[in-house]
Amino acid sequence: MKIDFTKSPDGLIPAIIQDASTKNVLMLGYMDQEAFDTTQKTQKVTFFSRSKQRLWTKGEESGNFLELVDIKNDCDSDTLLVSVNPVGPTCHKGTDTCWAEENTQTYGFLSTLEQIITSRKNDQENPDSYVASLFRKGINKIAQKVGEEAVETVIEAKDNDEELFLNESADLLFHYLILLQAKGYTLEDIVQTLQKRHK
Repeated sequence: MKIDFTKSPDGLIPAIIQDASTKNVLMLGYMDQEAFDTTQKTQKVTFFSRSKQRLWTKGEESGNFLELVDIKNDCDSDTLLVSVNPVGPTCHKGTDTCWAEENTQTYGFLSTLEQIITSRKNDQENPDSYVASLFRKGINKIAQKVGEEAVETVIEAKDNDEELFLNESADLLFHYLILLQAKGYTLEDIVQTLQKRHK
C-alpha cells in the first residue's frame, strides 16, 4: 500500500475509523508514517496526536483499544479507512462514537420496519393497526400468517408473474419480522445465528 504522507506539510493524513461489523464511523484521527507502521505492528490503532505532539495509541490510558481489522487507502492515497473492532466506547467522553451516537447494527429500511412493528406491539389496543390486531390474536395466528405467506411465495415462485412473486416475498418477510418479535427476537438475533454457522 502506497500512502502519500507528503500532501500535508506536517506529514499527517486523516484516518477514518469504522466499526468492522456495524460499518458505523466511530472517530477521525491522524496518522503519520510512524503511527501507520505502529498500528500495523501492534494491531492496535495508533495516531499522531496533534495536541500531545506524539504517537498515541487509542486506549493506552482507558483500555478502550481499537483492534485493527483492515486498512484501505483512498483513490488519492492520502486518506485511510481503518476497520476496527472497538473495545469499549471510542470517544473520550464515554460514548460509542465521537458524534455521541450508539454503535448499533442496522439493516436500513428493515430496521425501520422493525421499529414500527415494535411500536404496534406496544400499542396492541390500536383498532386501526393490522399489526396490532395480529399481536392481539396471539402467536398461533401470527405463525399461521407466516405459513400462509410462505405457501403463496412458493406458488408465485413457480409462476412467471415477477411482480406477484416480489409482493408475496415482501408479505412473507414482513410477517416473519412480526413472528420474530412475538417470540421476543429481532433480525439481529437471526444474523448472529447465521454468523455462528458460518464460522
